[in-house]
Amino acid sequence: MKIAAYGLTKQYGSNRAVNGIDLSVENEVYGLLGPNGSGKTTTVSMLTTLLRPTSGSAEICGYDIQTQQSSVRECMSYVPQDMAVDVRLTGRENVDLFARLYGIRNRNERRRRVDEALEIMNLSDRADDMTKGYSGGMRRRLELAQALVHQPQVLFLDEPTVGLDVAARRSIWEYIVNLRNHGVTIFVTTHQMDEAERYCDRVGILKKGDLVNEGVPSDLTSSMKAVITIRTDIHPPISALPEGIEMVRDENGEIMVAADDGSEALPRMLKLLSELSVKVYSSTVREPTLEDVYLQSVGKTNPDNDTFNQKQFENMMRRR
Repeated sequence: MKIAAYGLTKQYGSNRAVNGIDLSVENEVYGLLGPNGSGKTTTVSMLTTLLRPTSGSAEICGYDIQTQQSSVRECMSYVPQDMAVDVRLTGRENVDLFARLYGIRNRNERRRRVDEALEIMNLSDRADDMTKGYSGGMRRRLELAQALVHQPQVLFLDEPTVGLDVAARRSIWEYIVNLRNHGVTIFVTTHQMDEAERYCDRVGILKKGDLVNEGVPSDLTSSMKAVITIRTDIHPPISALPEGIEMVRDENGEIMVAADDGSEALPRMLKLLSELSVKVYSSTVREPTLEDVYLQSVGKTNPDNDTFNQKQFENMMRRR
C-alpha cells in the first residue's frame, strides 16, 4: 500500500482538526475534497511529515511517518498550492536545484534526471529560458518536473490547477493521469468538483475533520437522488418540505433539493412555493454530480456557504 493511515488525528487544544481518519491508497489518483477548515491541509501535512499527529499512525510506501521520516521523504514529493519556482533561474536551473536538494550528487546522473523530468512535462524546448517568461501553466508543469526529478513513488498535489485557464487545467490533469499510468500514486486536494469527478479514481470528502464519504465518483453519484434546482425571488427560509424531498441548499433565491423521483417531486415543490407566495423563475431536474454528493456530504456546516446578507449590502451601498 502506497499510502495508509490508521486513526490519524490532529488536535489543537480543544479543536480536533482531523478526527481519526483511515486511508488506503494504492496506484491511483485519490482526491481529498472538503470545505476550507475541514482538515485537508492538516491531513496532507501529517502524511508528508510536516506535522506530527496527535494520535494514530500512517505509512508512505511502507515507512512510518513518525519514526522513518527520512525514508518517507525519499519516496514522495509534495507540490504546494503556492508557486515554488524561482523566476531568476531558467527552467533547467530550477529543476537542477531540486535535484541537488534531493541529494542527487553525481553530475551525470543529475543531468539525466533533470532532462528526463523536463521531457516528461514537455518543457525541453523552453528549459533554458528564464522562468519569469513562463505562463502559469508552464510554471505549474515546472513544479511537477521539480517534484519528479528524484523519481518519487507518491506525489502529493495541493490544488494543482488553481488560477489556471481551462486549457492549462486540462493539460495539467493529462500529465497527472499519465504519471498515474506510469506507476506514480497521486494524492490531490482540490475544490474543482468537475475535475475530481473526471480525473480521480477515488475521492474522499472531509467534514470538520471526519472522512464522511469515500468512493469511486461514479459510484457515489449513482447512489444519489435526483437534483431539482428552482430559481426564485429572495424569500424567507422554507421551514418544511413535502415528504420524500430533502433540502440541499436554499440561498440567494436558488433552492436545490433532492428526491428519489425528480419528475414527481418537482410539481409538489412548485405547489408548495405557490402556497408560500414565492415567485418562481425557472426549474430543472437533472442527474446528480459529484458536486451534489459533496454538498450533501458537507451540509450547511461548510463555512464557504455563508449566505449573502442582502440588507447589509443595501445599507452599505446607501452610505456611498
